[in-house]
Amino acid sequence: SDLRQILMTKSVENIQFLPFLTTDANNLSWLGYGCLKGDGTLITVNAIGAALQTLYILVYLYYSPAKRPVLLQVLLLLAVVVTGYGYFTILVDKGTRLTRLGLFCSVFTITMYLSPLADLAKVVRSKSTRCLSFPLTVTTFVASSSWTLYGLQLRDPYIMVPNVPGIVTSLVRFWLFQRYRPGQDKPY
Repeated sequence: SDLRQILMTKSVENIQFLPFLTTDANNLSWLGYGCLKGDGTLITVNAIGAALQTLYILVYLYYSPAKRPVLLQVLLLLAVVVTGYGYFTILVDKGTRLTRLGLFCSVFTITMYLSPLADLAKVVRSKSTRCLSFPLTVTTFVASSSWTLYGLQLRDPYIMVPNVPGIVTSLVRFWLFQRYRPGQDKPY
């Protein structure tokens, strides 16, 4: 919906750039994990996710009036990805590479799922869910539930465990949507 809004309005106002960037980094990390593990599902899903996030980043950059800060953040992401690739391929031995990359991906995913907690405090204070996206909440719940089940099936804690916070934060957001229904918003 953010991409649609950018394309319709030809503007990036009120749309944050950081989620596009962190999701791209997350997809690239999991893509590396999938390649090391030889897991076609992880490779396919995260290759598509990384391609889409890169498209979102390019569209955001195109319509952004302040291109320099956006470009600097993209270059910083590329530097982190290249540094991470170098670390995991040159400095980490093959025996522990998959474990360390899995741990890194898990911590990164948990951080992404917990990041909306700052908005939850704002929702409770304002008694309004206006700053939350219901479609994103549904998508997060479905995706994190699917990955948790997939991790259970593979008995892979690096896939299963980091997605549990996504389920929990989604359930909290569903409860907030129920508690503070959008039609009951008080005017500012």
